[in-house]
Amino acid sequence: MNIDILVNGQPVGRLSHDPQLNRFSFAYAHEWLIREDRFALCPQIPLSPSSTETPETHSAAVRQFFENLLPEGQALDDAAAAHQVSRSNLSAMLMAVGRETAGAISIRIDPSTPGNQDQLRPLPLEEISERIRHRPHQPFSVWDGKVRLSIAGFQDKIATYRNNGDWFLVEGPNYASTYILKPEPVSDLMRGLTTNEFFCMRLATAIKLPAATVELMHVPEPVLVIERFDRKLADHGVDRLHIIDGCQALGLSVGYKYERPYGNNPDVKHIRDGASLPRLFELIDRASPTPAAQRLQLLRWAIFQVLIGNTDAHAKNLSFFSTAAGLVLSPAYDLVSGIAFPSESIDKTYAMAIGDAFSADEISPYEWANFAAGCRLSLSLVSKELERMASLVLKVVDDVAQKALQEGAEPGHLSIVAAAIKAECQRQLNFAPQIRGVSLTLL
Repeated sequence: MNIDILVNGQPVGRLSHDPQLNRFSFAYAHEWLIREDRFALCPQIPLSPSSTETPETHSAAVRQFFENLLPEGQALDDAAAAHQVSRSNLSAMLMAVGRETAGAISIRIDPSTPGNQDQLRPLPLEEISERIRHRPHQPFSVWDGKVRLSIAGFQDKIATYRNNGDWFLVEGPNYASTYILKPEPVSDLMRGLTTNEFFCMRLATAIKLPAATVELMHVPEPVLVIERFDRKLADHGVDRLHIIDGCQALGLSVGYKYERPYGNNPDVKHIRDGASLPRLFELIDRASPTPAAQRLQLLRWAIFQVLIGNTDAHAKNLSFFSTAAGLVLSPAYDLVSGIAFPSESIDKTYAMAIGDAFSADEISPYEWANFAAGCRLSLSLVSKELERMASLVLKVVDDVAQKALQEGAEPGHLSIVAAAIKAECQRQLNFAPQIRGVSLTLL
């Protein structure tokens, strides 16, 4: 099986699979390699093969990269069912959902198929509302018999295009989605998630942490509207920008997006083979054209997760623009205060540790210093940024909450989230000056 991989309609290379050996390979197209703006799909699939690469290591790298393009959980099951293929058949799943992925990549099997023609299908608000209400019986990711989004994550979402206030489902070589719509979860245990994420995203923007632009829409059900930062409007339609998530950047499978990939049970919680903050900082040192600036942005991203209590800040909730010059962090997304939910609703274990702390209760000045040492950051920088960001959040949080209320956020949950964040910020603010006093001989 051969699948052409495109970026904005331009051939990048060909993905191949040998079913007898169950081995994948990817070869860059000659016309891509001679372009001045060429870039590698990810660090593990370089433009020029490494001399130490074997067919087995190459196959593993290719599989891991493309598997990370697929949705997760129920959305993956729904996509497989809609196209009557096995969810474990990577080639089949890519052909099913690969026309609209995160970043610039799209899949082409046959240029003559109707799916390769531009199509804009109107999406009235009434239809969105109806589909939200029918989610227990009809997958939200499947519309008109097609999976309309291949983006990792467990939340219901759909990729859409907006023009003059109207919404469309789109496909074709010149058009792509420009927004993601995320309704309130079906489960009552996660009620308020839309308000929670909206508020946390706006809070990030208010303290000047780069984050995706969001708004709340009511159809009348609440829907979080997220502007895609991997899309750019152009005269001919929409350009796609190449981004890769943390797992793709580190060369990890989706199962290793958490630092503790085998869970938190006592017999396995010491195994920390998954994505981690030290590994991400080391990646930036290797692969970024501006490592100092990117290290600072990653530090601020990590601190903000602690301040809002985002326990699910894993490697697939962090992305990089991948360019000819190297990797540059994308705006933040999927910012949610996990500590604001009851314990039965959400796991309170951090996806990636701060030092050796995997929960808010375990964080201390020592663990912040341990984190700094592991990521090769100065204690004074971590102390200064923690103090600055906690103070800034406390300064703006009430104003951001008031504006969120005016835009339709749910008052009850908003007050719970704001109170939880303020309490955590005050606690971390007390820790900040003590970080400088931690003896390096203890680390």
